[in-house]
Amino acid sequence: MESGPAIFTGSVFALFGGGLLLWTAVRLRQRAPVAHGVNPLASATAAGFAGAAAVALAVWCFTRL
Repeated sequence: MESGPAIFTGSVFALFGGGLLLWTAVRLRQRAPVAHGVNPLASATAAGFAGAAAVALAVWCFTRL
């Protein structure tokens, strides 16, 4: 019964983190800004960190099953 919320939360974190990492990689490959009006290196680093943190939280949620 308690595994349902862990599966849902892990899935949400995995989709968000994976999507953010993929989007950031595509923007960097196209040499397009990740965030407008912000230093490109800082915005790519922040987005990469946030995506990796979300994926790490997803892994943590899935280990709680």
